[in-house]
Amino acid sequence: MKPIYVAATGQHVGKTTTTLGILAGLRERGIRAGYCKPVGQQHVEVSGIIADKDAVLFADSVGFEINPDWHSPVVIGQGVTRAYIDNPDNFHFRERIQAAQRHLSSNYDVVVYEGTGHPGVGSIADLSNAQVAHMLGAGVVMVVEAGIGNTIDKLSLCLSLFREQKVPLWGVIINKVYADKMEEVSYYLRKRLQELDIPLLGMIPYDRSLSFPIMEAIRQAVEGRVIMNRDKMGNRVAEIIAGSLVDVDEFNSFENTLLVVSSKRLDEALHKVSMISKLKKLEQSPLSGVIVTGDGRHADWVEDFNFNHPYFEEYKVPVLATALDTYGSVVKISRIEVKINTSTPWKVSRAIELIHEHVNFDELLRKMEV
Repeated sequence: MKPIYVAATGQHVGKTTTTLGILAGLRERGIRAGYCKPVGQQHVEVSGIIADKDAVLFADSVGFEINPDWHSPVVIGQGVTRAYIDNPDNFHFRERIQAAQRHLSSNYDVVVYEGTGHPGVGSIADLSNAQVAHMLGAGVVMVVEAGIGNTIDKLSLCLSLFREQKVPLWGVIINKVYADKMEEVSYYLRKRLQELDIPLLGMIPYDRSLSFPIMEAIRQAVEGRVIMNRDKMGNRVAEIIAGSLVDVDEFNSFENTLLVVSSKRLDEALHKVSMISKLKKLEQSPLSGVIVTGDGRHADWVEDFNFNHPYFEEYKVPVLATALDTYGSVVKISRIEVKINTSTPWKVSRAIELIHEHVNFDELLRKMEV
């Protein structure tokens, strides 16, 4: 079988979730499928060795022992691009990718390669997505975010790089299609893609749960300090409500809600939350976390403030303190780019489920075997 290269029109489009789903789907069909992120940018340290963070996620989610030489052969970290331009002969990027390919190809029926960023990323080191896919002899599956005009425009631009390298396009997956737009988007995109002779492998509905951040991501966004229940920082957040708005009519969801409240309003807000819980006969707290905010300028108030509210002890709600005010905190949270990672296993399961349900694997397999 020919290898698969999963690319996307840009960041945060759904490349990692799609790759996860494709890999799992192939394995469900009895195919020994391996994984590789040939070129990475954002890395972590694994047993003293640098590897791309997505490769670490796949090792944890799919179940293999990560070896950066095979699963993350090239990481373009800070300063590498300048060093490469100055002395390209000092780097052996292509040789490392080809060595990984030889090893993986000898151990698996097929290898699924995950691209990075938009198709041009890596060009500075002669390793654009299109160049790497060509080197690997892979067919490309392109992931693009749902829309109509903008979707086709981005797709046309990005595919030009792969056509330049004569990389075969096996199909396109349209991601994050809103339910109320599914019929319209499906009609027009199918029609236009058919005219362009571009295979459509699937249309993935938007799933809001995949955009839920966890409390740790929120802590980083607001530069918060964990005050209580640190072990609950993996709690997911579906809704955000300001302390001044706590009321039955303002609660959109009675679970996984983040309360963002000033220190002056904390007691009042928690009292209202308790009353709402009793009214709705909730067995658990509707709060996934609490951010106690300051005035946007000073952080010294934290030292003198008493956070030991019995509500936090009873329901084990994680509590953060930040120097930001309530508005500033909400703005920071709204800008979080949520990614699947090892701390969000429910997202891994849901991503695999969505791809399983909405991608035409029979068509993909036909492309791989040609």
